[in-house]
Amino acid sequence: MAVRTRTLRQQDARTGLGLITPTVAMVVLVLVVPIVWAFALAFQDIRLINIRYAGFFGRYTLDNFISVLTAPGFWQALRTTVLYALGSTAGSIAVGLVAAIAVRRPFRGRSLVRGLILLPYVAPVVAVTFVWTVMLNPQFGIVNDWGTRFLGWSEAIPFLSQSSTALLTVIAFEIWRYYPFAFLFLTARLQAVPKDSEEAARVDGATPLQSFRHILWPQLVPTIAVLFVLRFIFTFNKFDDVYLLTGGGSGTEVVSVRVFDYLTSRKDVGAACAQAVVLAGVLVIFLLIQRRATRRWEGDSQ
Repeated sequence: MAVRTRTLRQQDARTGLGLITPTVAMVVLVLVVPIVWAFALAFQDIRLINIRYAGFFGRYTLDNFISVLTAPGFWQALRTTVLYALGSTAGSIAVGLVAAIAVRRPFRGRSLVRGLILLPYVAPVVAVTFVWTVMLNPQFGIVNDWGTRFLGWSEAIPFLSQSSTALLTVIAFEIWRYYPFAFLFLTARLQAVPKDSEEAARVDGATPLQSFRHILWPQLVPTIAVLFVLRFIFTFNKFDDVYLLTGGGSGTEVVSVRVFDYLTSRKDVGAACAQAVVLAGVLVIFLLIQRRATRRWEGDSQ
């Protein structure tokens, strides 16, 4: 009986191994190999002209990292990336929370409103960036036209080409485009909140603000923490939104745009990979700090 049991276990193990092998192989080919390849290129003097001769094992050097870390504008781009990621992440979650609470109660046309809320997230990025660029154009944009006609602006504001407003405009675009992502998560969590506790608080005379602070907010915090991590990761590596709106000019150059410029302008693959590795390292540090802060908060709340 023992021999038969071990045989069945071995068969189950082999079956499970056979089932997960294709998935593991796909993950290795699609995810692990490119990461290892980029990491290897970051330590080699590789350009587009000689990338066909590059391999995992070559002449390794730290010159790319030295060049990247000492290059003019790198630390400013890193600072811009952090501000862009933090502002966009916090703003999108805040707006998503407001939208989720606003449509939480049933009302006529709620399904239509929910569908409209998701439009910025599902619309093609090229289309929405073009619309924003036209709207904010200082010559014929509707925003400046209304501002000068109804809001008392003395002159048109070049939102996307002025250093004092470009980064804020890009952050505002990021908030508008991705708040539906937070809206979906928070709406699902709000639907799971028991209604009895809110009704009891209302009977006891609690105001809506007090009910939100003491009943809803503690239950939303874990979801918001997960949302913050996800949105921060996505935004920290974001390239297309910034590039399509400003091209990285007017104080909006993030590290991902610098990586693209190193590839297209300088044809320097090694330096571009080195910048990507540095960007990933900074992101890992932020995530470790966030994880430690979350654990400490969870320990204090128990």
